[in-house]
Amino acid sequence: MALTSLWHDRHPREEPVPPAIAGDWDVVVVGAGLTGLTTAGLLARAGKSVLVIEARYVGAGTTGGSTAKVSLVQGTHYSKIDRRHPASVLREYADANAEGLAWLVRFCDEHGVDHQRRPSYTYATTPQGHRSVLAELEAMHKAGLEKATLDEDLDLPFPTTGAVRMDDQVQLDPVELVGALAADARTHGVVIAEGARVLRVHGHGPSRVVTEAGDAGAQTVVIATNMPMLDRGAFFARAEPARSYSLAYRTPGRAVDGMYLSADQPSRSLRDAPGDVLLVGGDGHKVGANTSERQHLDKLRAWTAEYFPGAEETHAWSAQDYLPHHALPYAGPILPGVGGILVAGGYSKWGLTNGVAASLALAGRILHGHQPWAAAYQPWSTHELRGLPGSLKLNAEVAVEMTTGWARKLAGSDEAPVCTHLGGVLRWNDAEESWDCPLHGSRFAPDGAVLEGPATCPLRNKTA
Repeated sequence: MALTSLWHDRHPREEPVPPAIAGDWDVVVVGAGLTGLTTAGLLARAGKSVLVIEARYVGAGTTGGSTAKVSLVQGTHYSKIDRRHPASVLREYADANAEGLAWLVRFCDEHGVDHQRRPSYTYATTPQGHRSVLAELEAMHKAGLEKATLDEDLDLPFPTTGAVRMDDQVQLDPVELVGALAADARTHGVVIAEGARVLRVHGHGPSRVVTEAGDAGAQTVVIATNMPMLDRGAFFARAEPARSYSLAYRTPGRAVDGMYLSADQPSRSLRDAPGDVLLVGGDGHKVGANTSERQHLDKLRAWTAEYFPGAEETHAWSAQDYLPHHALPYAGPILPGVGGILVAGGYSKWGLTNGVAASLALAGRILHGHQPWAAAYQPWSTHELRGLPGSLKLNAEVAVEMTTGWARKLAGSDEAPVCTHLGGVLRWNDAEESWDCPLHGSRFAPDGAVLEGPATCPLRNKTA
C-alpha cells in the first residue's frame, strides 16, 4: 500500500508542469501550504501584487499530511510553554491560536469548506499522564482558556485516567481547505506557480527570488515552508524535525465522539472523518533516527487492532513538523532588522491554528497593522534565550550524529548518500522509501529529488 494520505486520495491531482517565473511583485510567498496561501490571500485583498511559488503542488507538504485538528487543546503544549515563559507569553500564545481558529472557521463558513464541531481532549492512561493532564489544565487556565475542564468519564475502548476537555473545536479535510484558500487567493489576483523550487534569494527589500524556472523580483519575500530553505538566521539549528504517522480505517459507524491526543508516550491521536472513517495517529520520532519507520506504523496498526477490532485499514501516511527549542512558533524577519525577508513555521504539530495566526502576524507586519499577541511569535526576542538549554542539547546531538554518520560512511558504507544541505549522512526510510537527514530533516526521493526540509539541491549521483 502506497503511503498516501486520506486527504490526497480524496483530492487526487497530477504533478504540475513548471511555469515560467518572471516579473516584479510586491510580495513573493514561498510555499503553498496553509500559511503561504493564507498570507497571500490576506495581502492580495489589501491590494498587494502577490506571487506564490511552490516546489511541488498546493498542499503537498505538512498541511496535506495533517490530522487537521483545529483545536485550542494541544496535548501538553501549554504546560511546556508555561515551564519556559512568563504567563504573559502563554496568554499571547493562546490568544493567537484562538484568533487563528476563529478566522479559519469564518473562512470555512464563507467558502463552503466542510468542517465538523467536536469536543477535543488531552487524555491520560497512567498516573503520570494524569499529572500531566492536571498541569496542562492549570496552564490553559493561566492562558485564559477558562472553558477547559477536567473530564474523567471518556467514551473510549481502553482505560483512561482523565482528560482536559474543550467543547466546540473543529476538524476538517486540510487538502479541501488549502484548495479553497488557493481558489480564493486567485480570485483576488494571486498567481500560484506550482512545480518550481526556490533555490536562493538575493538581497532583501527588494529581493531577487531564484527558482528552477526563472527569477522574480519582490519588495518582500515570505518563506512559508515550515523550515526556511534559506540558512540565514540558522532556523535549522533551533528546532528539531519530527515525523509522525497516521492511519485511516473504515469503521461500522462513527468510532469516536471527539478529537483525542494522549498525554502519555508513545502518543496516540484519534478523530473521525466523514464516511465512518477513524483516523489513528502518533508514534512519532526525530527525522532520520536510527529506527524502522515501518515498525512505527506497525505499532499503530497493532494498537488499533487491539482496541478497534472491527476497523479496516484504507490509508497510511506520515507528516513532518518542527519543534522549536523554546516551544513557540516564529513569524517575522529572518534576521534582526531585515524586514524584506520574513519567515514562519515551528508549529510543534499544531499548524492549523498557529499557521493562520502566523499569517495574520506577517500580513499585519507588511500592512503596518498590529496584533497584540504577535510578540509571542517574534523570531528574534528574549523568548529565544529561554530555549537555549534545549538548543544546546539539540545541536550537541546533531554534532554526534554528524560524527557517527561519517564514521559509518568512511568505514565503507557507500550506499548512504550525503545531504546537500550541510553534509549529514542520510538514512533510508523503509516506510516511505526516501533518504532522510538526521541533522535538520531534509528528505530526498530515491532518484535524489528534494522532498522537504532546508535542502534545495538534489542528491548527487542519484538516478531514477
